[in-house]
Amino acid sequence: MKIIAYGIRDDERPYLEQWSQAQGIDVKAVSELLDETTVDLAKGYDGAVVYQQKPYTAAVLDQLAANGITNLSLRNVGVDNVDAAAVKRNGFKVTNVPAYSPAAIAEFTVTELMRLLRRTPTFDRKQAQGDLRWAPDIADELNSMTVGIVATGRIGRAALKIYQGFGAKVIAYDVFHNPELEKQGLYVDTLDELYAQADVISLHAPATKDNHNMLNDAAFAKMKDGVWIVNPARGALVDTDALIRALDSGKVAGAALDVYENEVGIFNTDFGSFDAIPDERLKNLMRRDNVLVSPHIAFYTKTAVKNMVQYALNNNKQLIETGRADNEVQF
Repeated sequence: MKIIAYGIRDDERPYLEQWSQAQGIDVKAVSELLDETTVDLAKGYDGAVVYQQKPYTAAVLDQLAANGITNLSLRNVGVDNVDAAAVKRNGFKVTNVPAYSPAAIAEFTVTELMRLLRRTPTFDRKQAQGDLRWAPDIADELNSMTVGIVATGRIGRAALKIYQGFGAKVIAYDVFHNPELEKQGLYVDTLDELYAQADVISLHAPATKDNHNMLNDAAFAKMKDGVWIVNPARGALVDTDALIRALDSGKVAGAALDVYENEVGIFNTDFGSFDAIPDERLKNLMRRDNVLVSPHIAFYTKTAVKNMVQYALNNNKQLIETGRADNEVQF
């Protein structure tokens, strides 16, 4: 059995090598992403393990299948960048890692919100300038707020518990109701109800065609004045221009964004200076004390990275051996 793993970072290599030695399976690790220029590296292998925000295009998947590989294991949750038609056409078996560490993302989500509520970005800036005064930057308390959770999958539920631990009132919306949360009476019937009631809106939904730019001008208009937005999920959920308008008007008090609409090719890149970042809207957001932008790092813990690598390799091994896997994704 031979597996090729694309896009392997230095922080992933120890966990890949640990798995390879324990299993006695040859795993070739390459740093390049899977695209038209690298797909032929997979010739002679039985499966591919991948992680990238760059699209898995039809052309790439067609060539991968032509090279004899139809076992594809993603090291992450989202499959929205995988060409579904090409998957079906070529008979791919695709797996993901649905729960590498919900706690990692949930903890980061609430941490960033607390930084906003306690105005720490403003105080950090003031202190760096020698200004140790309190006023006028008085804070808010999470325990007095209503938090609206959009999507109650593993990550949404993990965040929900932390919000409750702070004493916040929590409401939730999801097309699919979790039985435990249903018993607690946490669900509202519509997103409009959640928008109207929530002081904080915490997004935990996957990106789909139906929810693209779900937070747009119309949605912001339905929210409370001074609402806080937290998005550790997918950049496409938020219309960036609409968010900037809502921040300018004061409709949105602040936002914590671990994802961004056009993050591919920008996040996880060193541009050398702030001015060199090639996205003016992103820099607009980053300049604001009431906006926290992080480069898609909510997941980035030792536990999560280990699980992403080793769960994906386990999935690929299952596909190669049996043609099935526990975490197979249906397209």
